[in-house]
Amino acid sequence: MNWRVTGRFLASVVLIVILVVLSNIVLLVLSIVVTTQTGWDETAISEKGNSAEAITSRFHEQIIISNHQATLTDKGKAELDQHNAWIQILDEDGKQIFGYRLPVGIKEKYAPIDIIQMYKYKEIDMNTMVFIGEKKTGSSHYSYFIGFQNRNLQRHVLSYDIREVVQVFNIGSILVLTVDGLIALIVGYFFSKRLTKPLLSLIEGIRKLANKEYHINYEPIGIYKDVFYNVNYLSHELRASENERKKLDAMREEWIGNVSHDLKTPLASIQGYAEMMKDTEYDFSCEEMREFAEIIERKSLYLKDVIEDLNLSARLKNKELRLHKSNKNIVTLLRNVVIDTLNDARYADRNMEFRFSDEMIKVDMDEILIRRAITNLIYNAIVHNDPSVLIKVSVEKGQRTLIRIEDNGKGMKEQELDRIFDRYYRGTNTGELHKGSGLGMAIARDIIVAHGGEIKVNSLLGLGTKIEIQL
Repeated sequence: MNWRVTGRFLASVVLIVILVVLSNIVLLVLSIVVTTQTGWDETAISEKGNSAEAITSRFHEQIIISNHQATLTDKGKAELDQHNAWIQILDEDGKQIFGYRLPVGIKEKYAPIDIIQMYKYKEIDMNTMVFIGEKKTGSSHYSYFIGFQNRNLQRHVLSYDIREVVQVFNIGSILVLTVDGLIALIVGYFFSKRLTKPLLSLIEGIRKLANKEYHINYEPIGIYKDVFYNVNYLSHELRASENERKKLDAMREEWIGNVSHDLKTPLASIQGYAEMMKDTEYDFSCEEMREFAEIIERKSLYLKDVIEDLNLSARLKNKELRLHKSNKNIVTLLRNVVIDTLNDARYADRNMEFRFSDEMIKVDMDEILIRRAITNLIYNAIVHNDPSVLIKVSVEKGQRTLIRIEDNGKGMKEQELDRIFDRYYRGTNTGELHKGSGLGMAIARDIIVAHGGEIKVNSLLGLGTKIEIQL
């Protein structure tokens, strides 16, 4: 896998380099073609500048010839002085007719071969470069040498066979392409290794995540820092999810054990009383039979409540429960819940208050589910506190309807407060007579959320608990 990633990136780098080289060759050929067609040559460029050859080419303008006698303009002399140069003018026979600033020992007559030698090679001294020009006057042609005493001036006359040039060009092209290819391979290899190294680390990190190894933490640097950051974030989220899953699994196991025990107890009672009632050896009175039937009914209702809690919790969690909303008076609903709770013989001696800001507060709600949520919250306040605790239920009208359920009871520790809405969690203060499914608070929270509301719990150990609902 490592070599596959490196190889692909290396191939892409080499391809780019080859394309660039080919593009340069095409541009070079096009430039040569354009140059040939436009008649470009070195002389044209030189004439536009201030080089020695350009000065020599245009210096004929500064030469004045009259009656086979030559002289220079003042501008011409000044230009020669400025460039530390001399001039020698020859007639058509190669004989000197004028000289200015001539060096000592220079010839006064030249044969054609001497002129060629003078132009091709340095015949004066190592510090002087000689250029040749021509002056036309009528039908006469005069030649002139201009010698520039400047050791930095260089000129080389080349002769070559075009076939040899083509052969050398072909060999040189192959050599250049070979060297460029090797350089591209070497540079591309190290460049790709450097760029793919963090990618290989990321691939290894993803492989670990796939294998449920969530303890990954990269330093987010370089061009891939955003990717490293996201991998770290994913690792953190997966680790948190795994811890939450383990916690839920532990709670589920604990809940299954508790509920199994709670279900076995009423089932054992139902089974026991049923066996006694059908046994012909016993002759129970009508009063005793009614007492047994009442016990069986009570245990059956408890089992029914647990099963309904399980079903409702699953449907709320999976968002499969459809709300049947209608615009109802929440004050009436809360008042009835409080009255029904106090009418229960088990809680008849409880201290409860109900307050409201307006007699009529209309809310769009599923009346059955909201009643279930409020009942669960009040029931939770009852079973976790002593009988003498005061429970206050209130509702206020505002931009959102505010419902409060508060008590001055035992309160909760911070650990319990964080888990109060967890499924399968049952508080440590629950009495033996009030064991339930452990889903009551989770169901209440899910019902409120399903209505688009919010629920918050504040509690201080020893001072009581306050639950606020906004609908």
